[in-house]
Amino acid sequence: MARCTFRHILLPALALGLLSGLAAQGRRGPIQTGPVGDFFRYMSNAPFGEKHIPTVGQIATTQHQITINGQTLSYTARVGMMPIRNATTGVIEGYMNYTYYSKNGVTDKATRPITYLFNGGPGSGSLWLHLGAFGPYRINLEPDGMSRPPYTYSPNPDTLLDQTDLCFIEAMGTGWSRPTEPKYGPDFWGVQNDLAAFGEFIRDFTNQYNLWESPRFLAGESYGTTRAAGLSGYLTDHDMPVTGVFLLSTIIDPEATAGDLRYVNALPTQAMTAWYYHKDSPALQKMTAKQVSDAALQFAGGEYLHDLYLGARMTPAEHAKVLQQLHDFIGLPVSYLDQNDLRINLGQFSTELLRSQHMMTSRLDSRFPGYLENGGAQRTPFDFSEANIENSFPAAFEDYMRNNLHYVNPDIYYVLGGGIGRWPGAYDTVVNLEDAFARNPRMHLMVGMGYYDFATIYGAVEWTLAHMKVSPQVRANNIMTAHFQAGHMVYIDSAALAKLRARMRIFYDKAMAAWTAK
Repeated sequence: MARCTFRHILLPALALGLLSGLAAQGRRGPIQTGPVGDFFRYMSNAPFGEKHIPTVGQIATTQHQITINGQTLSYTARVGMMPIRNATTGVIEGYMNYTYYSKNGVTDKATRPITYLFNGGPGSGSLWLHLGAFGPYRINLEPDGMSRPPYTYSPNPDTLLDQTDLCFIEAMGTGWSRPTEPKYGPDFWGVQNDLAAFGEFIRDFTNQYNLWESPRFLAGESYGTTRAAGLSGYLTDHDMPVTGVFLLSTIIDPEATAGDLRYVNALPTQAMTAWYYHKDSPALQKMTAKQVSDAALQFAGGEYLHDLYLGARMTPAEHAKVLQQLHDFIGLPVSYLDQNDLRINLGQFSTELLRSQHMMTSRLDSRFPGYLENGGAQRTPFDFSEANIENSFPAAFEDYMRNNLHYVNPDIYYVLGGGIGRWPGAYDTVVNLEDAFARNPRMHLMVGMGYYDFATIYGAVEWTLAHMKVSPQVRANNIMTAHFQAGHMVYIDSAALAKLRARMRIFYDKAMAAWTAK
């Protein structure tokens, strides 16, 4: 859930404007004169004459220490607002909020990388990766990712800070980032506009902190992977090559879920969920998670895809065989699979798998079930996995920023969607990533995937990687993948986070070795 945004929740056209001009008249009290909720949501469709002056203030700077693998590391934390100017007019059109952690005592910046991290949505703040995964402090969760009050945080042994400085960026309209006037909002919102805004932020940030020699990494989750892949090409094209890109819960190629690939690439996640709930065949139940995943990927891209292509041209024997195989993998009744022409979407799967228990699975992490309302005739309006985790992060993050980093901002911290408007453009940034590799063959890529993530299904990610237009050398030497027994927000599961950090340690070492090789 990173938020990616829950927000991880990818909305092709995100309309978040408030209803305006409506007055409600009650039987008691004065007539309401303003739009409901205008105290709590940025009005991206407000008249151009209205202004919003973001709270900028001074950069909050604090000193800290953390112990990682037995070594004490001293670092500086800075929280501030970066002005984003129109290159033609010089007008400041908005301020982007960031939190920057840098190791003290570094004398050779060429050996110390900087990683820019962000979440997704579009419309999600970056508190998820910040306090959930890679910052120097991490929210305290149960081992499986469940949150229970009181919501607290503690030093994070899995932080990336021992290998790289960190800059967490809030996209415009998320966190504390705001346009200076509503009319400037659309200049930041949309796939290509967002890339330009982040590219300008990174250029200005590099100037402000004199980081031109520092190797550059990008790390995104969910829609943040759309942004990171796009930025890899955008920055390279603007003379700021990237050393490494990390994608977690990836969505960068709409072709991966087009047509029947929607069902083919969803099948592995359905199979892993059925395996988790012991709904698949006895033979599959005896396998490990990786073995089930490998078998599901092979079946999905082989006989299942072939039979979907054949359709009514299948023989009765072929039809009966694929129905039974599909039942063995995803656990739904053969009759139901037959009625739906072998094609099962997320809504159908999530409501049918646990129907006998009056439960349904979640989208961001299918291991979190919830009560099945109305017999499944209508999907629950919230995601159970998301609802649980969203209770905890904002409260802990606000406390951390105020009391640990001493940053106080009276503006609303928009966790999800409250400050952005419509988001146009195609989510196709795999072409930017391909272009970055073509121009910069030393760049490295790591892609992390959760078995139980229905928001960004890992079968689609595997398909995307297999069809990327890169050289054989890049494919063999520069691309790493890792699968986890977790959902969209891989890092909320403590065992998955430990595995993820171990893989990322290898990734950073390899990327830096390639970057500095003579």
